[in-house]
Amino acid sequence: MNYEIKTQGKFKFIEEGEGEPVILLHGLFGALSNFSGTIEYFKQFNKVVIPMLPLFDLNILETSVGGLAKYVHKFIEALDYNNFHLMGNSLGGHVALVYILKHPERVKSLILTGSSGLFENGMGETYPKRGDYEYIRNKTALTFYDPAMATKELVDEVFEITSNRLKVIKIITLAKSAIRHNLGEELTTIKTPTLLIWGLNDTVTPPMVGEEFHKLIPNSELHFIDKCGHAPMMEVPDEFNRIMHDYLQRLNNKTVAGA
Repeated sequence: MNYEIKTQGKFKFIEEGEGEPVILLHGLFGALSNFSGTIEYFKQFNKVVIPMLPLFDLNILETSVGGLAKYVHKFIEALDYNNFHLMGNSLGGHVALVYILKHPERVKSLILTGSSGLFENGMGETYPKRGDYEYIRNKTALTFYDPAMATKELVDEVFEITSNRLKVIKIITLAKSAIRHNLGEELTTIKTPTLLIWGLNDTVTPPMVGEEFHKLIPNSELHFIDKCGHAPMMEVPDEFNRIMHDYLQRLNNKTVAGA
């Protein structure tokens, strides 16, 4: 799918559909193709927004989970989104959590899938020799339950990033920042309704991580999807969309009933 990339000031983003905004935050290897199933489905009901996170463009001191959360805050302020649903996968989930801990007032619900922030088996500690295509292919395949999801196009994209020395430095810096920036007890202060969607076969942030998030975030609901790895919105988009849409509908009905 080709989506028009809009520009406003220094921000680049996709905005499709109309209605209550759903803002999607991608992870370290966050190709837009990761979210095509989510965009196509939710643009029928919502305004779907994906800011292009500047993973490789922040200065090295700001290349951190906190730096990305600040960027997201500036983006949301600049475009004046309100009463939106914030969804993040992997590192994007971590950024969403750091954002919501500082700025809960505009967020209607939080959706996390395979989020870092408590524990993750990162790529960071066993970083490949540059140019090792086979290694990258195997690592990319491990993201999924079904290794066939690691298409040549996806592997080429990851390989291109990891072949660039500066990008590798930024990725390692972000991965280390994610590991250091453990949110633990802070999560108990989140009041926003939270939906957790986890792959039962996630080896990067295993199911116990989803259970721990559920235990720590007071107003949270946890759904597991079988035969699914670290990126449910990619691997099982129909099931992912169904769970998320059902949750948002119930949330809206509750809001209307309580109004």
